[in-house]
Amino acid sequence: MKAVVVREVGPASSPQALHFETDYPLPQQVKKGYALIKNEYSGINFIDTYHRKGLYPRQTPFICGQEGAGTIVSMAPLPERKDDPTEKEFQVGQRVVYSHLETYAEYTLVPMDKLVPVPQDMDIKVALACMVQGLTAHYLVTSAHANLIQPEEWCLIYSVGSGTCQWAAQMAKIRGYKVIGTTSKNKLHQATRAKCDELIVLDQVDGKGYADYQSVDIVQRVMDITNGEGVKLVVDGVGRSTADISLKCVTKRGIFVSFGNASGTVEPFSLLRLTNKSAFVTRPKLLDYVSTREELLGRIEEVFGWVQSGELEIFIQKEYALNEAALAHQFMEEGETRGKILLRIE
Repeated sequence: MKAVVVREVGPASSPQALHFETDYPLPQQVKKGYALIKNEYSGINFIDTYHRKGLYPRQTPFICGQEGAGTIVSMAPLPERKDDPTEKEFQVGQRVVYSHLETYAEYTLVPMDKLVPVPQDMDIKVALACMVQGLTAHYLVTSAHANLIQPEEWCLIYSVGSGTCQWAAQMAKIRGYKVIGTTSKNKLHQATRAKCDELIVLDQVDGKGYADYQSVDIVQRVMDITNGEGVKLVVDGVGRSTADISLKCVTKRGIFVSFGNASGTVEPFSLLRLTNKSAFVTRPKLLDYVSTREELLGRIEEVFGWVQSGELEIFIQKEYALNEAALAHQFMEEGETRGKILLRIE
Protein backbone atom coordinates (compact mmCIF):
# COMPACT_ATOMS: atom_id res chain seq x y z
CA MET A 1 0.00 0.00 0.00
CA LYS A 2 0.98 3.65 -0.28
CA ALA A 3 2.29 5.17 2.94
CA VAL A 4 4.49 7.97 4.27
CA VAL A 5 7.10 6.38 6.51
CA VAL A 6 9.50 7.94 9.01
CA ARG A 7 12.61 5.80 8.61
CA GLU A 8 14.90 8.34 10.27
CA VAL A 9 13.80 11.25 12.43
CA GLY A 10 14.76 14.68 11.19
CA PRO A 11 13.62 17.77 9.28
CA ALA A 12 10.82 17.51 6.74
CA SER A 13 13.36 18.05 3.96
CA SER A 14 15.24 14.87 4.87
CA PRO A 15 14.43 12.09 2.34
CA GLN A 16 14.12 9.46 5.08
CA ALA A 17 12.05 11.57 7.49
CA LEU A 18 8.86 11.47 5.40
CA HIS A 19 9.56 8.77 2.84
CA PHE A 20 6.72 8.12 0.39
CA GLU A 21 6.45 4.40 -0.35
CA THR A 22 4.15 2.47 -2.66
CA ASP A 23 4.88 -1.06 -1.42
CA TYR A 24 4.52 -0.78 2.34
CA PRO A 25 3.02 -4.00 3.78
CA LEU A 26 -0.76 -3.97 4.11
CA PRO A 27 -2.09 -5.10 7.51
CA GLN A 28 -2.69 -8.82 6.94
CA GLN A 29 -4.94 -9.72 9.84
CA VAL A 30 -7.69 -7.76 11.55
CA LYS A 31 -7.26 -8.36 15.26
CA LYS A 32 -10.21 -8.84 17.58
CA GLY A 33 -11.66 -5.47 18.52
CA TYR A 34 -10.19 -3.75 15.45
CA ALA A 35 -11.42 -2.54 12.06
CA LEU A 36 -9.46 -2.04 8.85
CA ILE A 37 -10.12 1.43 7.44
CA LYS A 38 -9.53 2.45 3.82
CA ASN A 39 -8.48 6.04 4.29
CA GLU A 40 -9.71 8.88 2.10
CA TYR A 41 -7.96 11.63 4.06
CA SER A 42 -5.49 12.07 6.87
CA GLY A 43 -5.42 15.19 8.99
CA ILE A 44 -2.09 16.92 9.59
CA ASN A 45 -1.41 18.19 13.10
CA PHE A 46 1.56 19.88 14.74
CA ILE A 47 2.13 16.80 16.89
CA ASP A 48 3.03 14.94 13.67
CA THR A 49 6.08 17.18 13.36
CA TYR A 50 7.11 16.30 16.93
CA HIS A 51 7.03 12.58 16.03
CA ARG A 52 8.91 13.21 12.78
CA LYS A 53 11.65 15.22 14.54
CA GLY A 54 11.95 12.78 17.45
CA LEU A 55 10.75 15.24 20.09
CA TYR A 56 8.18 12.60 21.05
CA PRO A 57 10.28 9.46 20.47
CA ARG A 58 8.89 6.45 18.61
CA GLN A 59 10.64 3.39 17.29
CA THR A 60 11.51 3.76 13.61
CA PRO A 61 10.34 2.99 11.04
CA PHE A 62 6.77 4.12 11.57
CA ILE A 63 3.95 5.53 9.47
CA CYS A 64 3.34 9.16 10.39
CA GLY A 65 -0.02 10.69 11.34
CA GLN A 66 -2.70 10.17 13.94
CA GLU A 67 -5.97 11.36 12.40
CA GLY A 68 -7.88 9.63 9.61
CA ALA A 69 -11.15 9.42 7.70
CA GLY A 70 -12.46 6.68 5.46
CA THR A 71 -14.64 3.59 5.25
CA ILE A 72 -14.62 0.28 7.11
CA VAL A 73 -13.50 -2.54 4.81
CA SER A 74 -13.41 -5.32 7.44
CA MET A 75 -13.75 -5.67 11.17
CA ALA A 76 -13.42 -8.22 13.97
CA PRO A 77 -15.51 -7.11 16.94
CA LEU A 78 -14.81 -8.42 20.40
CA PRO A 79 -17.29 -10.92 21.83
CA GLU A 80 -20.34 -8.89 22.77
CA ARG A 81 -20.15 -7.31 26.20
CA LYS A 82 -22.55 -5.03 28.01
CA ASP A 83 -19.92 -2.28 28.05
CA ASP A 84 -18.85 -2.75 24.41
CA PRO A 85 -21.61 -1.71 22.00
CA THR A 86 -19.23 -1.11 19.07
CA GLU A 87 -20.33 -4.22 17.12
CA LYS A 88 -23.85 -2.79 16.84
CA GLU A 89 -22.57 0.70 15.98
CA PHE A 90 -20.55 -0.19 12.90
CA GLN A 91 -20.79 -2.10 9.64
CA VAL A 92 -18.61 -2.68 6.60
CA GLY A 93 -18.80 0.27 4.20
CA GLN A 94 -19.61 2.80 6.92
CA ARG A 95 -17.90 6.22 6.91
CA VAL A 96 -15.85 6.89 10.04
CA VAL A 97 -13.27 9.28 11.44
CA TYR A 98 -10.78 8.47 14.15
CA SER A 99 -7.64 9.50 16.03
CA HIS A 100 -5.08 6.70 16.01
CA LEU A 101 -1.48 6.32 14.88
CA GLU A 102 -0.31 5.52 11.32
CA THR A 103 -2.80 7.45 9.21
CA TYR A 104 -0.57 8.71 6.38
CA ALA A 105 -1.44 5.52 4.52
CA GLU A 106 -4.05 3.87 2.32
CA TYR A 107 -5.14 1.57 5.14
CA THR A 108 -5.01 1.78 8.94
CA LEU A 109 -5.91 -0.84 11.53
CA VAL A 110 -7.92 0.97 14.23
CA PRO A 111 -9.42 -0.15 17.57
CA MET A 112 -13.19 -0.06 17.09
CA ASP A 113 -13.69 1.93 20.27
CA LYS A 114 -11.67 4.76 18.66
CA LEU A 115 -14.00 5.03 15.64
CA VAL A 116 -16.55 7.82 15.33
CA PRO A 117 -19.45 7.54 12.85
CA VAL A 118 -19.69 10.45 10.41
CA PRO A 119 -23.10 12.16 10.63
CA GLN A 120 -25.11 11.64 7.44
CA ASP A 121 -25.40 15.36 6.74
CA MET A 122 -21.72 16.16 7.34
CA ASP A 123 -18.87 16.22 4.84
CA ILE A 124 -16.26 13.64 5.84
CA LYS A 125 -13.52 16.30 5.62
CA VAL A 126 -15.34 18.49 8.14
CA ALA A 127 -15.86 15.50 10.46
CA LEU A 128 -12.15 14.69 10.20
CA ALA A 129 -11.20 18.26 11.04
CA CYS A 130 -13.21 17.94 14.24
CA MET A 131 -11.10 15.09 15.61
CA VAL A 132 -7.65 16.08 16.89
CA GLN A 133 -7.94 19.88 16.78
CA GLY A 134 -11.64 19.94 17.64
CA LEU A 135 -11.35 17.48 20.51
CA THR A 136 -8.21 19.18 21.81
CA ALA A 137 -9.87 22.59 21.81
CA HIS A 138 -12.91 21.04 23.50
CA TYR A 139 -11.03 19.57 26.45
CA LEU A 140 -8.91 22.72 26.80
CA VAL A 141 -11.92 24.99 27.34
CA THR A 142 -14.23 22.51 29.11
CA SER A 143 -12.03 20.35 31.32
CA ALA A 144 -8.29 21.11 31.49
CA HIS A 145 -8.87 24.28 33.52
CA ALA A 146 -10.52 22.24 36.32
CA ASN A 147 -13.36 24.79 36.54
CA LEU A 148 -11.01 27.52 37.73
CA ILE A 149 -12.66 29.84 35.21
CA GLN A 150 -16.37 30.64 35.16
CA PRO A 151 -18.61 32.36 32.59
CA GLU A 152 -17.95 36.11 32.20
CA GLU A 153 -14.34 35.71 33.39
CA TRP A 154 -11.34 36.46 31.17
CA CYS A 155 -9.09 33.99 29.37
CA LEU A 156 -6.07 34.51 27.10
CA ILE A 157 -5.73 32.28 24.03
CA TYR A 158 -2.72 32.60 21.73
CA SER A 159 -2.71 32.25 17.96
CA VAL A 160 -6.44 32.43 17.30
CA GLY A 161 -5.87 32.94 13.58
CA SER A 162 -5.04 29.31 12.96
CA GLY A 163 -4.90 25.78 14.31
CA THR A 164 -6.35 24.44 17.52
CA CYS A 165 -6.70 27.83 19.17
CA GLN A 166 -8.92 29.11 16.39
CA TRP A 167 -11.32 26.42 17.59
CA ALA A 168 -10.61 27.03 21.28
CA ALA A 169 -11.46 30.73 21.08
CA GLN A 170 -14.83 30.02 19.46
CA MET A 171 -15.60 27.30 22.01
CA ALA A 172 -14.59 29.55 24.89
CA LYS A 173 -17.13 32.10 23.66
CA ILE A 174 -19.79 29.39 23.41
CA ARG A 175 -18.99 28.52 27.04
CA GLY A 176 -19.53 32.13 28.06
CA TYR A 177 -15.94 33.18 28.79
CA LYS A 178 -14.53 36.55 27.79
CA VAL A 179 -11.66 35.96 25.37
CA ILE A 180 -8.46 37.87 24.68
CA GLY A 181 -6.86 36.43 21.55
CA THR A 182 -3.51 37.02 19.92
CA THR A 183 -2.71 36.87 16.23
CA SER A 184 -0.03 37.92 13.77
CA LYS A 185 -0.94 40.64 11.28
CA ASN A 186 -0.94 38.23 8.35
CA LYS A 187 -3.67 36.14 10.01
CA LEU A 188 -5.81 39.01 11.23
CA HIS A 189 -8.67 38.35 8.81
CA GLN A 190 -8.98 34.74 9.93
CA ALA A 191 -8.54 35.68 13.60
CA THR A 192 -11.53 38.04 13.51
CA ARG A 193 -13.73 35.03 12.73
CA ALA A 194 -12.87 33.58 16.15
CA LYS A 195 -15.11 36.27 17.69
CA CYS A 196 -12.76 37.26 20.53
CA ASP A 197 -13.77 40.10 22.83
CA GLU A 198 -10.31 41.62 22.48
CA LEU A 199 -7.60 40.91 19.91
CA ILE A 200 -3.89 41.64 20.37
CA VAL A 201 -2.28 41.96 16.93
CA LEU A 202 1.42 41.13 16.68
CA ASP A 203 4.09 41.69 14.05
CA GLN A 204 5.47 38.69 12.19
CA VAL A 205 8.98 37.36 12.66
CA ASP A 206 11.03 38.62 9.70
CA GLY A 207 10.68 36.25 6.77
CA LYS A 208 8.29 33.93 8.64
CA GLY A 209 4.56 33.47 8.86
CA TYR A 210 4.34 33.28 12.64
CA ALA A 211 4.05 35.97 15.29
CA ASP A 212 6.79 37.90 17.07
CA TYR A 213 5.66 37.74 20.69
CA GLN A 214 8.07 40.49 21.69
CA SER A 215 6.61 43.01 19.23
CA VAL A 216 3.83 43.98 21.64
CA ASP A 217 3.83 44.10 25.45
CA ILE A 218 1.20 41.39 25.84
CA VAL A 219 1.29 41.44 29.63
CA GLN A 220 0.55 45.17 29.74
CA ARG A 221 -2.24 44.83 27.19
CA VAL A 222 -3.83 42.01 29.19
CA MET A 223 -3.61 44.02 32.39
CA ASP A 224 -5.14 47.05 30.68
CA ILE A 225 -8.05 44.97 29.37
CA THR A 226 -8.69 43.24 32.71
CA ASN A 227 -8.24 46.35 34.91
CA GLY A 228 -5.03 44.98 36.37
CA GLU A 229 -6.48 41.63 37.37
CA GLY A 230 -5.06 39.28 34.76
CA VAL A 231 -6.87 36.24 33.37
CA LYS A 232 -8.27 33.12 35.01
CA LEU A 233 -7.15 30.87 32.14
CA VAL A 234 -4.29 30.94 29.65
CA VAL A 235 -4.43 28.48 26.74
CA ASP A 236 -0.92 28.30 25.31
CA GLY A 237 0.09 26.10 22.39
CA VAL A 238 3.10 28.23 21.47
CA GLY A 239 5.50 27.03 24.16
CA ARG A 240 8.91 28.53 24.79
CA SER A 241 8.23 32.00 23.35
CA THR A 242 5.15 32.65 25.48
CA ALA A 243 5.51 30.66 28.72
CA ASP A 244 6.93 33.57 30.72
CA ILE A 245 4.22 35.89 29.36
CA SER A 246 1.56 33.36 30.31
CA LEU A 247 2.77 33.08 33.90
CA LYS A 248 2.69 36.88 34.25
CA CYS A 249 -0.83 37.14 32.80
CA VAL A 250 -2.49 34.61 35.12
CA THR A 251 -4.50 36.13 37.96
CA LYS A 252 -4.75 34.83 41.53
CA ARG A 253 -5.87 31.19 41.58
CA GLY A 254 -5.83 31.15 37.79
CA ILE A 255 -4.42 28.40 35.59
CA PHE A 256 -1.82 28.29 32.83
CA VAL A 257 -2.62 25.44 30.42
CA SER A 258 0.43 24.68 28.25
CA PHE A 259 -0.43 22.16 25.55
CA GLY A 260 2.00 22.70 22.67
CA ASN A 261 5.58 23.40 21.60
CA ALA A 262 5.20 25.35 18.35
CA SER A 263 8.12 27.65 19.25
CA GLY A 264 10.04 25.00 21.22
CA THR A 265 9.58 23.25 24.55
CA VAL A 266 8.95 25.30 27.67
CA GLU A 267 12.11 25.72 29.72
CA PRO A 268 12.06 24.50 33.34
CA PHE A 269 11.02 27.05 35.95
CA SER A 270 10.78 27.12 39.72
CA LEU A 271 7.45 26.29 41.32
CA LEU A 272 8.07 29.26 43.60
CA ARG A 273 6.98 31.45 40.66
CA LEU A 274 3.43 30.26 41.30
CA THR A 275 3.39 31.25 44.96
CA ASN A 276 2.65 34.96 44.53
CA LYS A 277 -0.69 34.21 42.84
CA SER A 278 -1.40 30.71 44.15
CA ALA A 279 -1.50 29.87 40.45
CA PHE A 280 -1.91 26.49 38.77
CA VAL A 281 -0.07 25.00 35.79
CA THR A 282 -0.95 21.91 33.77
CA ARG A 283 0.55 20.19 30.72
CA PRO A 284 -2.30 18.00 29.41
CA LYS A 285 -2.66 15.70 26.42
CA LEU A 286 -5.71 14.67 24.43
CA LEU A 287 -5.60 10.93 25.16
CA ASP A 288 -6.22 11.53 28.86
CA TYR A 289 -9.40 13.46 28.05
CA VAL A 290 -10.91 10.84 25.71
CA SER A 291 -9.86 7.87 27.83
CA THR A 292 -13.25 6.13 27.62
CA ARG A 293 -15.61 5.68 24.69
CA GLU A 294 -18.29 7.53 26.60
CA GLU A 295 -16.00 10.54 26.99
CA LEU A 296 -14.88 10.42 23.35
CA LEU A 297 -18.44 10.34 22.04
CA GLY A 298 -19.64 12.96 24.51
CA ARG A 299 -16.99 15.43 23.36
CA ILE A 300 -17.21 14.78 19.62
CA GLU A 301 -21.01 14.88 19.60
CA GLU A 302 -20.93 18.30 21.24
CA VAL A 303 -18.35 19.51 18.70
CA PHE A 304 -20.41 18.11 15.80
CA GLY A 305 -23.49 19.79 17.26
CA TRP A 306 -21.80 23.19 17.39
CA VAL A 307 -20.69 22.77 13.76
CA GLN A 308 -24.15 21.74 12.59
CA SER A 309 -25.82 24.63 14.43
CA GLY A 310 -23.41 27.16 12.91
CA GLU A 311 -21.96 28.17 16.29
CA LEU A 312 -18.55 26.74 15.39
CA GLU A 313 -16.92 27.68 12.09
CA ILE A 314 -14.56 25.21 10.40
CA PHE A 315 -12.03 26.33 7.81
CA ILE A 316 -10.22 23.72 5.74
CA GLN A 317 -7.36 25.66 4.22
CA LYS A 318 -5.48 23.29 2.00
CA GLU A 319 -5.19 19.71 0.72
CA TYR A 320 -1.98 17.96 -0.25
CA ALA A 321 -1.52 14.64 -2.03
CA LEU A 322 -0.11 11.84 0.11
CA ASN A 323 3.26 12.07 -1.62
CA GLU A 324 3.41 15.77 -0.68
CA ALA A 325 3.47 15.18 3.08
CA ALA A 326 6.90 16.80 3.41
CA LEU A 327 5.61 19.98 1.75
CA ALA A 328 2.63 20.00 4.12
CA HIS A 329 4.91 19.73 7.17
CA GLN A 330 7.11 22.55 5.88
CA PHE A 331 4.05 24.73 5.26
CA MET A 332 2.87 24.13 8.83
CA GLU A 333 6.28 24.72 10.45
CA GLU A 334 6.73 27.98 8.55
CA GLY A 335 3.64 29.31 10.34
CA GLU A 336 1.53 29.61 7.20
CA THR A 337 -1.54 27.74 8.42
CA ARG A 338 -4.86 29.53 8.88
CA GLY A 339 -7.06 26.44 8.95
CA LYS A 340 -7.05 22.67 8.74
CA ILE A 341 -4.49 20.95 6.47
CA LEU A 342 -5.38 17.56 4.97
CA LEU A 343 -3.59 14.81 3.08
CA ARG A 344 -5.64 13.37 0.24
CA ILE A 345 -5.18 9.61 -0.13
CA GLU A 346 -5.90 8.24 -3.60
